[in-house]
Amino acid sequence: MNTQRLTKHDMKQAAALLRLGKLVAVPTETVYGLAADATQEAAVQANYDAKGRPETKPLNVLVDGMSMVETVCRDIPADAYRLAQAFWPGPLTMILWGNGTLPPVVPAGGKTQGVRCPDHPDTLAVIRALGKPLACPSANLSGQPSPKSAQDVLSQLDGHIDAVLDGGSCTVGTESTILDLTATPYRVLRRGGLSREKLEAVLGPGKLENT
Repeated sequence: MNTQRLTKHDMKQAAALLRLGKLVAVPTETVYGLAADATQEAAVQANYDAKGRPETKPLNVLVDGMSMVETVCRDIPADAYRLAQAFWPGPLTMILWGNGTLPPVVPAGGKTQGVRCPDHPDTLAVIRALGKPLACPSANLSGQPSPKSAQDVLSQLDGHIDAVLDGGSCTVGTESTILDLTATPYRVLRRGGLSREKLEAVLGPGKLENT
């Protein structure tokens, strides 16, 4: 497979590849992600295969805002909207209840779905051009360092994915903070680019589980 290197002028081409079920590495402010159209089961399966990712590990999806979240999640708490208003686009992944519209391979057969709106104009343009969420783990081989540039992606996945959209170096360079909103108090599942203190400032006292 010949991995194409796309530039910021090629967002429509990236979306066209994704629509065909191809894999495209895309930039975010945290790390580069390996994107597939989250509604296409075969494309999502190819994503797992390219990374060597265990199929028991669910995939988060990238969205362009809460309206797209509403197409894949249910029983969304008001706090999710407050957090999105405060921190999206940005390094916050929210775990919500899935509504079953995505193939079961995306949440690895589970009932919840992680969602994030990335703070990178190129990838937001790709999502909007596609009109669908992206199943998007980090664009690395499983267990290897997360890529911070297009060249980092190519050093691991060249010849194994269809394209990489070169959006420059990541500005945050560490994974997103993951917050589980499916039970109270809410739980921080992974510390990342957004601090607990900032979450508490929006949610108010007593909303986060003590750690």
